[in-house]
Amino acid sequence: MQRIKIGVLREEKSPPDKRVPLTPLICSDLTRKYPNIEIVVQPSKIRCYSDDEYTSFGITLQEDLSDCDVLMGVKEVPANLIIPGKKYFFFSHTIKKQPHNKKLMKAIIEKKIQMIDYETLTDKNHNRIIGFGRYAGVVGAYNGILGYGLKYDLFRLKPANLCRDRAEMEEELKRVKLPNIKIALTGGGRVANGVIETLSALRIRKVTPEEFLMASFREPVYCQLNPRDYVERPDDHNFDLNDFFKHPEHFVSKFNAFTKVTDLYLSAHYWDPRSPKMFTVNDMKESDFHMSVIADITCDIDGSVPTTLRASAITQPFYGYNIVTGKEDLPFNKDTICIMAVDNLPCELPRDASDDFGKDLTERVLPFLVSEDKDKIIERASIAIDGKLTKPFEYLADYAY
Repeated sequence: MQRIKIGVLREEKSPPDKRVPLTPLICSDLTRKYPNIEIVVQPSKIRCYSDDEYTSFGITLQEDLSDCDVLMGVKEVPANLIIPGKKYFFFSHTIKKQPHNKKLMKAIIEKKIQMIDYETLTDKNHNRIIGFGRYAGVVGAYNGILGYGLKYDLFRLKPANLCRDRAEMEEELKRVKLPNIKIALTGGGRVANGVIETLSALRIRKVTPEEFLMASFREPVYCQLNPRDYVERPDDHNFDLNDFFKHPEHFVSKFNAFTKVTDLYLSAHYWDPRSPKMFTVNDMKESDFHMSVIADITCDIDGSVPTTLRASAITQPFYGYNIVTGKEDLPFNKDTICIMAVDNLPCELPRDASDDFGKDLTERVLPFLVSEDKDKIIERASIAIDGKLTKPFEYLADYAY
């Protein structure tokens, strides 16, 4: 059986990312399960798992990774640090022709890299099999609750990024006493499931969209809205999900009914730029527009949530949206909507997020590095191989060459 040496990269992008693709325990388990795999780790002073934690599990620290076959990181590797002829795994942020990564894309081609982007790893039905979305939802919901507490001076929670781990964050949640507010959640994937985990930790009851719109409650409640609940064809009320996915431009939003009764809105749905916005600037100016805190977890600038003017930072997660001026304002003013739009939420709980990601990577991807890849998962996810774009990514030609 072929020997494979995997190098875990130090994150070099600024601002630094503390996450890791493989935790010390996962590295140890992998080398025990696959005797033909050797794992070494580049030393780092900033990652969430210390060098000592890796060595305590018998994992070797190694600065020069040029003898590795496979190199794994989280965020983009600076173009000047790419080692020629290697197989790389990281989030390259190139598949949408992101201008700031054009230099990186050219380096991948020139240095004949096999680039496997975590975002392009899919099963045979083209569903993504790995990502940090779950923890974006877990933390995004926490931040939404934290923001609501601050806006109405109800409680103060320790920010998630100051908690050691998720267990400490959930201890903080025990201090929350919410009034009988209504929380609307849009989305049904990994991100939304992470949101539900946090709402469940708060023991917030789930109600149907119909109950949410029509009934009053003596306790906080939430409803989960799927596309059939918030969009429709103006000429046909028989909703077809496949039709919406194929032709979102044919649909209009019917979310406005929910804006009149929602206190806290958690946006965790995938948005296609062709689909309608959830609500409009004019909707917000109506006297019965009720939403006062919005956690836009998916954080699409100028996307489905028009109050998301910019991404916010982990250290300053909130800003205000002034309904009158349509511009940014102070987050907790009486006349502003409090906006949470952090675009790297999993970094707030890097140990838990890394552990979750590493387990998925171990179960769903790494076996195909060491054995036959019948479903061509690695091949399908490869953006470039040996200095050429692969067929599914030839649309990047004007960006890559």
